[in-house]
Amino acid sequence: MIRNLTCIGCPMGCSLVVEVEDGKAVSVTGNTCGIGKRYAEQEVSSPTRMVTTTATCVNGMPVPVKTATPIPKDKIFDVVAEIKAAKADLPASIGDVLISDVAGTGVPVIITGNAER
Repeated sequence: MIRNLTCIGCPMGCSLVVEVEDGKAVSVTGNTCGIGKRYAEQEVSSPTRMVTTTATCVNGMPVPVKTATPIPKDKIFDVVAEIKAAKADLPASIGDVLISDVAGTGVPVIITGNAER
């Protein structure tokens, strides 16, 4: 099977052609650097994404948050639902952990902005 991807590893946005067998990349062409090859291999075997959104503070104001590391792509909706259900305590500061293990991924959700009372 052939998959066409656009690499998101750097600003070049290379058009990749990936030959896939048994869920693994057997060849990657179109990349201008090693990042493209690594991206394609991971994208076809176990795609991951960072999740960046907002959570609600206990006073109702939004605060920006993100996952500390990429999470499995198929968990995105579960992760967002759990973040939307959480309430950040005030004051909230950059680097505070909102959720220590979001949606059973083992990945924490970190607050990325400050919020006062």
